[in-house]
Amino acid sequence: MQFSILSFITQIGILIVALGAIHRPLGAYMAKVADGERHLRFERWVYRATGVSPDSAQTWKAYARSMVALSAAGVILLYVAQRLQPLLSGGQISGVDPWVAMNTAVSFVTNTNWQAYVPESTVGFVIQMAFLAVQNFASAAIGMAIAFALVRGFARRGTDSLGNFWVDMTRITFRVLLPFAAIAAVVLVVGGVVQNFWPTDVHNAITGVSQTIPGGPVASQEAIKEFGTNGGGYFNANSSHPFENPNAFTNIFEVFLLLAIPFSLPYTFGRMVGSKKQGYTILTVMGSLWLITEGFMAWAIAAWPNLGEGLEQRFGPAAGGIFATATTLTSTGAVNSMHDSLPPLAGGVAMFDMMLGEVAPGGVGSGLYGMLVLAVVAVFLGGLMVGRTPEYLGKKIHARHMTLAALYLLVTPVLVLVLTGAAVLIPSVVADAPSQGPHQFSQVLYAFTSGANNNGSAFAGLSASDPIISSLMNVAMWLGRVLPMILVLALAGSFARQEPIPPSPGTLATYGPLFAGLLGTVTVLFTALNYFPALALGPIAEGTIR
Repeated sequence: MQFSILSFITQIGILIVALGAIHRPLGAYMAKVADGERHLRFERWVYRATGVSPDSAQTWKAYARSMVALSAAGVILLYVAQRLQPLLSGGQISGVDPWVAMNTAVSFVTNTNWQAYVPESTVGFVIQMAFLAVQNFASAAIGMAIAFALVRGFARRGTDSLGNFWVDMTRITFRVLLPFAAIAAVVLVVGGVVQNFWPTDVHNAITGVSQTIPGGPVASQEAIKEFGTNGGGYFNANSSHPFENPNAFTNIFEVFLLLAIPFSLPYTFGRMVGSKKQGYTILTVMGSLWLITEGFMAWAIAAWPNLGEGLEQRFGPAAGGIFATATTLTSTGAVNSMHDSLPPLAGGVAMFDMMLGEVAPGGVGSGLYGMLVLAVVAVFLGGLMVGRTPEYLGKKIHARHMTLAALYLLVTPVLVLVLTGAAVLIPSVVADAPSQGPHQFSQVLYAFTSGANNNGSAFAGLSASDPIISSLMNVAMWLGRVLPMILVLALAGSFARQEPIPPSPGTLATYGPLFAGLLGTVTVLFTALNYFPALALGPIAEGTIR
């Protein structure tokens, strides 16, 4: 199978046009949701039923406690539901293995959607719709809520309030995620994605073979899976399954869905802080990194001989590379090809995408707040280099802010490298990665990179159902999600208490091409310094051996 440059350029062009068209209206709408003071009637019903006082403000600590409490409750509820599946399914489906159930619960609550099981045969309609899909909405809403809180920290002055977590969750879910996911589900159904509650009998007239393929509410799950950058497939083959992704139209539409919110949030940021130039600068960095990594992925695939294994024949190598880059640059983890079968350097690009911190454009919410933390670091470094005052959006950057930013940036690399190093020393984990040499190391490195970055894609040659690796992945997913969010909220609370400082001749401009270049350079260099030795042992070493 040959790589088509024309197909690659055409699909990238379609995505740029579509994302450019939605960037401003969706971004403005999300800013209105974040800053709106009016509560809709049905939202008041929700607050009344849950005992929430919608007009009360929360400090960053209260906001963080609410986030952790909801996430912990989600893990417990989802775990219990999987274990009680025989009761929920009327005895038709057995309960999920305890280790797999806990891994799945942590995975979906943290927006990772790592799947150590075969979905169509392990969980039924009730678990898929009433529990997994609910967590797809909740985890995406949490990411957006944290991003809103950080932006409010920059925009507000002399206050301890970052808003109300429960109000943010309600508004994001009912005003953003649910309506747009419903529209996307309809489009997917029209495109041929399955949406039913019964199995489908398929008969191949050429071979004479008949088989029964499980059906289900696939389109509704697929819509929020992509739009909320979740990634968990209804089927084990994920978005390479013809019931989830039947044709070229649904394929590029799914890529559009997973990039829509992350690429629109910079405009939301610009509107909320009162400076669209700031938002466009963030967007420029995100977009540039996305296009550059898409180019590297295309080169890595096109340069490899004997393409074909692991790539979905219906879409071709170009579509596979575009999807692989988009899904690893966001926190989605959905796949339309098997990343374990990508050419070695292409697999390395996919890993590097996640190692960037998934900020180009990143996950729903997490991409924006990750890039803003990097912006704080870039301002500080730029100020040191040119002797200017380290300020961002009128807020002076102190030692406490840099400590929080540094801790945020170090959490994920420490989790990835330490857990990968520990895992390769455990015989049972190594045995679960059946490959040999550099690719075996790549499989383990990819798994923990995906888990700690809450991505969820995998080098599928690695079996993750073993209790040891399942437990290590739980640690990577939970700490990789919760700790950075707490640090972001602490940073937001500290900035919110400050009174803004008027810009002066000594203030470093944080918009325009110069700062965009600085921010992009800081992002790439930070990743390279942390991960290059590990990449050299895995995909780079493998890619140089033919």
